Amino acid sequence: MPAQQKKLIFCTAGVLSLACALGTAAAVGTQLWVRGTTLCSTGALLVNASGPELHKFIGDIQYGLFSGQRVRQCGLGGRALQFSFFPDLLRIIPASIHVSVILFCTVLIVFALVGAGFFMFNAFGSPYETLHGPVGLYLWSFISCSCGCLIMILFSSEVKIHHLSEKIANFKEGTFTFKTHSEQFANSFWTILVCSLVHFLNALLIRFAGFEFPFSKSKDSGTVTGAVDLMY
Repeated sequence: MPAQQKKLIFCTAGVLSLACALGTAAAVGTQLWVRGTTLCSTGALLVNASGPELHKFIGDIQYGLFSGQRVRQCGLGGRALQFSFFPDLLRIIPASIHVSVILFCTVLIVFALVGAGFFMFNAFGSPYETLHGPVGLYLWSFISCSCGCLIMILFSSEVKIHHLSEKIANFKEGTFTFKTHSEQFANSFWTILVCSLVHFLNALLIRFAGFEFPFSKSKDSGTVTGAVDLMY
């Protein structure tokens, strides 16, 4: 492939990696990871609410990795409450999973920036044969894509398996019991998915630029070198 086309491919991959790093950083700081509604089951059972009356007992909830907001509604009007995970909810949430999600988000941002730098270096500089060359580009893309997948798996298990929304809704509620009425992942969660797909696309761009997968290539080159040495 001509050098200009390789430069264009590396520039594209570098810009995509940089965009993923910035997008992940923005997603971490938002409250748009989960949106849903909660039902005040205690209040609804007390008045035997059904049909249109049931909407008076349905509140809203949304949260991210650090904070969120819930609207407590039990038939007497909604009341908005702000909350933060650290340190308010640390006792009731699966703290190890939640901290792991934040940690992998940090790793994803760092390696996306590193990958963007190496892509740009290969586009405008003289690439080395080790970490600056194809091996490094595959490595940074693989680590970033893996971190994105781990973030989605861990956060999904925290929300769905450990019923995170229900635990948040019932935080410091002694009289009323809330149940999850509806729940869906919001923009920030899907941003992580897009970033993971972008890093996988970057690995395909490296292959499209003409670089074989480095491990199989090194084995073949070693075999050819050994044969030439035997000839002399």
